[in-house]
Amino acid sequence: MVTTTGPALTRRAMIGGSAALLSVGARGAVPLPAGLFSLGVASGDPLPDSVILWTRLAPVPLDAAGGMPPVAVPVRWQVASDEGFTRIVREGEARAEPRWGHAVHVDVRGLRPASRYFYRFLAAGEASATGRTRTAPAAGAAVERLRIAYGSCQKYESGFYAAYRHLVADDPDIVLFLGDYIYEGAPTAKDAVRLHQNPEPVDLAGYRVRYATYKSDPLLQAAHQAAPWVLTWDDHEVANDYADALDQNNTDPAVFLRRRAAAYQAWYEHQPVRAAPPLGPAMRIYHLLDWGRLAQFQIVDDRQYRGPRACQPAGLVAAHQRYRTLIQPCPDLSAPRTMLGAAQERWLSQALGDSQAQWNLLAQQTLMHQQGRIDAEHPERGVQYSADNWSGYPAARDAIYRRWLAARTSNPIALGGDIHAFAAADIHDPDRPDAAPIAAEFVGGSITSLFHDASFKQQAAANGLVFAENEVRGYGLVDLTPQGGRIAFRGLRDARDPQSGIRDLVRFTLEPGRPGIRDQQSVTDL
Repeated sequence: MVTTTGPALTRRAMIGGSAALLSVGARGAVPLPAGLFSLGVASGDPLPDSVILWTRLAPVPLDAAGGMPPVAVPVRWQVASDEGFTRIVREGEARAEPRWGHAVHVDVRGLRPASRYFYRFLAAGEASATGRTRTAPAAGAAVERLRIAYGSCQKYESGFYAAYRHLVADDPDIVLFLGDYIYEGAPTAKDAVRLHQNPEPVDLAGYRVRYATYKSDPLLQAAHQAAPWVLTWDDHEVANDYADALDQNNTDPAVFLRRRAAAYQAWYEHQPVRAAPPLGPAMRIYHLLDWGRLAQFQIVDDRQYRGPRACQPAGLVAAHQRYRTLIQPCPDLSAPRTMLGAAQERWLSQALGDSQAQWNLLAQQTLMHQQGRIDAEHPERGVQYSADNWSGYPAARDAIYRRWLAARTSNPIALGGDIHAFAAADIHDPDRPDAAPIAAEFVGGSITSLFHDASFKQQAAANGLVFAENEVRGYGLVDLTPQGGRIAFRGLRDARDPQSGIRDLVRFTLEPGRPGIRDQQSVTDL
C-alpha cells in the first residue's frame, strides 16, 4: 500500500498552522453535510509511474468555504485496474485541509506505464464518482498512437458545455486545456444562457465560488472523469489582459498582486496539477510532459512573467489608466521584450535542445502568428496589432522560432487558444519568410466564449492564416503516430444548446520530417 497526501503536508501548510486543526473521522465526530463530492473528481499530469488525483470537499459548493467546518478531514483514495474496484492496486489516505479549501491532491506512485486505471475517493461514509485515468508510456518507449483533445475559453455565461459530451466520446489519451477555465467578470445578462453566481471575484472566497460555479457543471465533470488533464492558465483565471503585476487598468501593483495571489490559490485548489502550491502571487506551472519517444509537450505560462506592453503612451501606468489594446507599429514593438520571462525562456530553450521526441508540441495560450487588423471604418489608422498576444511581443516569439531551427527540434507544432476562434497557419523562419515552413500552428477555437468580428475571416488570408473561423465554438483533436499526424477542428452546431451536435469543420495532415501543413480538407470535401 502506498499512502500519499496532498497539500496538507507541504511545508507552507504546516507553517500556516494546519497541524493545530481538529480532525474528523466518521460522520458524527464533527458533523459533515451530505454531498461532499459535489465538484467531482479529476486526474492530471500523468507520468509513466504516477498520476495526480484531485477532489475538493464542498457539500455547499457556492459557499466560500464549500459548506465545510474549519477542520481537517481524512479522505481515502483508491486506484484499481477495474471499474468495480475488485483489483485495487494502490490506496491510501490524504487530509483535506481548510487552508486549501478542503481540496485534495494525491500523487499516486508505483503505477505501470501506459496503463489505464480507475480511481475514487471516500470520506465520512460517502464515495465519489469514479474517474478514469492513464499513465504515460515509459521513457523512450515506442508508441503507436497519441490522441489529444485540446480547448480553452469556456465562459459559463456564453454557452453550455456540449463540447465536452463529444470530447468524452472521442476518447482522448489526454485533455489539454490552454487557459480561461473561468471568467472573472461580473454577471452580465447580455447574450447569456446562464449567469455567474457571484460578483466579480477579487479575493479567495470570490474565486472559490466562481470555480465552484463552473465545476458544478455535469458535462465539465464528465470530461475530467474521462481522461487525465494537462493545464495552463491565461488571463481570465485572474483578470482580463493582465501582464505580470499589471491588470488592464494598470492598478497599483501591490493591490493587483494580492488579487493574483488569491486567484492562483483558487486555481491550484480546483485543478489536478502536479505543481507545488503557490507562494503568494507566484506559482511555477510551466513544465514538460513526455509520451514515450513519440511526443513531448512543452507547457508554458505566458502571463505571469511578461515584460511591459509595447507602444503604450508615456505615463500611462503612473496614471492608472487602461492600457491601449490595439497598437500600431512603434519603435519598441520589435524590441527585445519578454513574454515568458528570462528563467522560463532558458528552460524552454534547454528543453527544445534536449528533446528526443518525434513530435514536439508547444502548449501555449494564444495565437503566435502575426495578426494585423485594419479597421474598415477607420482605414487611415493603418495596420493595428494586439498588445496582448504574441503580435505585441514579436521578438520573443521569433526567438522561439529561431531556437526550433538552431536546436533542430523535431516536428514542432504550436497549439493555442485565447482568441475565441479556430485558426491554422504555417510558421516560417523570421529570417527567411519566403522559405519552406518550419512548423505549424493550430488554435483550437473556444468551448463557449464568443468573438463576433467579421474582419477576422475577411483579413485571414492577408494575415497568412490558412484557415479561420470565429463564429463556431468547439475544440481541437490531434492524432499523432510515427507515420504522421492529423488535426481536426470540431465545431458545435450551437454552443447555446446543451444537446448540440458536432462536426469536423476541417482536417489537416502533417508529415514527419516535412514541417508545416501538408494537406487540408474542409467539410465540403469530406
